[in-house]
Amino acid sequence: MKNLLALTAVCLAALMSGLEISSVPVILPVLEKQMHASFNDLQWIMNAYTLACTTVLMATGTLADRFGRKRIFIISIMAFGLTSLMCGLANSATWLIVGRFLQGLSGGAMLTCLIAILSYQFPHGKERSRAFAAWGILFGFGLGFGPIIGGMLVALLSWHWVFLVHVFIVLLTLILALGNVVESRDLQARKLDIGGVVTLSLSVLGTTFLITQGSSLGWQSPAARGIALITVMCAVLFVWVEKRHTHPMFDFAVFRIRRFSGALMGSIGMNFSFWPLMIYLPVYYQGGLGYGSVDTGLVLLAYTLPTLLMPPLAEKLVARYGAEKLIPLGLFAIGVGFMMMKYAAANSASLLPGALLAGAALGLTNTPVTNTTTGSVPGDRAGMASGIDISARLITLAINIALMGSLLVAGIAASLRGHLATPLHNADLYRLAERIAGGAELDAAHSAARQALIDGFGGVLLYGALGVWLLSLASHLLFNWRVRCQRESPQSML
Repeated sequence: MKNLLALTAVCLAALMSGLEISSVPVILPVLEKQMHASFNDLQWIMNAYTLACTTVLMATGTLADRFGRKRIFIISIMAFGLTSLMCGLANSATWLIVGRFLQGLSGGAMLTCLIAILSYQFPHGKERSRAFAAWGILFGFGLGFGPIIGGMLVALLSWHWVFLVHVFIVLLTLILALGNVVESRDLQARKLDIGGVVTLSLSVLGTTFLITQGSSLGWQSPAARGIALITVMCAVLFVWVEKRHTHPMFDFAVFRIRRFSGALMGSIGMNFSFWPLMIYLPVYYQGGLGYGSVDTGLVLLAYTLPTLLMPPLAEKLVARYGAEKLIPLGLFAIGVGFMMMKYAAANSASLLPGALLAGAALGLTNTPVTNTTTGSVPGDRAGMASGIDISARLITLAINIALMGSLLVAGIAASLRGHLATPLHNADLYRLAERIAGGAELDAAHSAARQALIDGFGGVLLYGALGVWLLSLASHLLFNWRVRCQRESPQSML
């Protein structure tokens, strides 16, 4: 019973993480109207959360290994509730971005701890597989039903309740976690790797800032060049610091474990394509097709609901065929789904078949990826492994939210340039493209703008498909390179 209640607490935390990812994109067009948020504001409302998660993830893994995973988990849950309250009470885009950053710090810590807790409290056999399957189902529930829950909260109450609902879930999670989660730690853990935390965070922040703000600053401007130089220097320093630290936050030695590296390509692939697109799908439906928030939430279920239904099947497929086959195949299928959506959008057809395929493929991939990355390392380093796993996801997500946004704006601007009866200056053209990409309302007279949104969306889908296919190939090669090496050198297995 104690393990069951602990699993329930972990699953509720996973539910909040899933809701936070998939319910917020639905309200972005609403924020554009009610808060008069710019396109860059909307990108930062999403990216503030993911960047903050990335900032704290590896530090949390180290702190959890050292001071106790349950203790850090409890602190992070309490902080998540308080920062969700702050987001729900925000009255401007600036304060919402600040609240989202603070919420991301607590959300990243919570997500790192819950995976490490699962790995320790359910270490072996069927019980472990079932625990990770339950985690996948509840996380999938949050992801799958997040759009419709967000749309209904906006329609019945207001956008504020998309954040305020977490306060009530937090209270129940705390009650269950306090008495039932088993404390665990790494007795060999050492002091926090502050140099690694700072240099990694600045590298990701600088990259994302340049992607979103580079065109506004001017790529040849001293400011843009200075930020680019600092970003590169921080990335180089990060590698240098981690290789020389006696107990690094980011242990590069784990990449020699081929199962870990092959599964990590799955973490990157899912967040290269599937999840960043979630930010822009509501804009396509509401701005391009004129759907309301509830209707948008309903149609997005085709994209997210399969992530809820697939984890139990994924468990059986992994047991039969192995993660080394399922993960690359799942990534490849996501890319196929993206290409189906691309051609459907170009021909005014339904995105439903492609969305269903992409969602089902992600549902088959997500739980095996998490189970394999944490299961490939010793149990006392589970915090570090889960930190690397989720860091890879969120770094990729943050960068690709920015990249997809830039591609969307560029695609919209290119289409407008060819369809507008009256040509616009480049600055005015890009301002209009950003308004369209941000979900500004378009009346029937703006048929060129609607077509431009659809054209730009097609370019984003092509980028996502090609990227995830490359990562599928990388995952396949990493898994199978290990197998070939073992066959060629059987003495290495002794």
